[in-house]
Amino acid sequence: MAISTCSNKVNLQGRELSEHGTTAFPVGCYYDNLETEATPWHWHTELEAVVVASGEICLAVGEEKYIIRQGEGFFINENILHAAWASRPGACRLHSLVFHPRLIGGGIDSIYWQHYIYPLLSHPACRFLTLSAASGEEWQILAIDAIEKAWAQCAKEPPGYEFAVRSALSDLIFQLQSNLPAAAPPVLSAKAMRDENRIKLMLQFIQKNYAEEISNAEIAASAGISESECLRCFHTTLGTTPIQYVRQFRLQEAARMLSSTNKKIAEIGIACGFRNISYFTKTFREQRGCTPGEYRRQERVSGSSLY
Repeated sequence: MAISTCSNKVNLQGRELSEHGTTAFPVGCYYDNLETEATPWHWHTELEAVVVASGEICLAVGEEKYIIRQGEGFFINENILHAAWASRPGACRLHSLVFHPRLIGGGIDSIYWQHYIYPLLSHPACRFLTLSAASGEEWQILAIDAIEKAWAQCAKEPPGYEFAVRSALSDLIFQLQSNLPAAAPPVLSAKAMRDENRIKLMLQFIQKNYAEEISNAEIAASAGISESECLRCFHTTLGTTPIQYVRQFRLQEAARMLSSTNKKIAEIGIACGFRNISYFTKTFREQRGCTPGEYRRQERVSGSSLY
């Protein structure tokens, strides 16, 4: 299992399409560069553990946003809508592990699942957790160390590294589960939960139809709400508008196709919903700082190196 950059490809429900690891060893290890590619809004059934290797990021989980600095980390529970991007110019790299809880817990009848995994998955205070040595809490330092140990083993792949990865991630789960708040804070309000469910439905519609012309009215209708409520929901939860999100998603898909296929640039533009090649080039340059052709050349030069 080699380290890679995460494709961020999602399915029709907004869940990631990528398989993280394999059925036999369900963990994916990534070295993502948020300086050039933000992590879009998505969710997955796996757990995610991340340490910021360089730079500073903004982590968004639903309506909440946090600044995570170099050396700090975070944990995302299953099925939690989240996104991340560089919070300032400059290098911004993440050591990221996305793994299925069965890697640690085995089956649901095991003591590991019952005593450690299930309490973590089901705890209302653990949608996500931020981790920092500056907190002064030893368990957070140990949790960050466990993530880095697991990531380093994936990077080096020494004999028996699978045992070391599972051991480090087991330590992480133990630290997280052992330090959950005794009294859970208030759970998401009914309004916040409703907004998040609506956003998932609207993202599903966008990600299914992004190659076609899409209006605010159609996006709103996919969640059974008015256009004004659609705009409010996007602004409150994602901090953007529906049409801005559509454009961002189209450009994200275009970048993925430019770096992973040999399709002509005009074909890629059309496949990603841009009917006018000049507008595609202009919009791509505004977001990426280069033309689609320049981006493809840069990716091919740097594609052989993840560091």
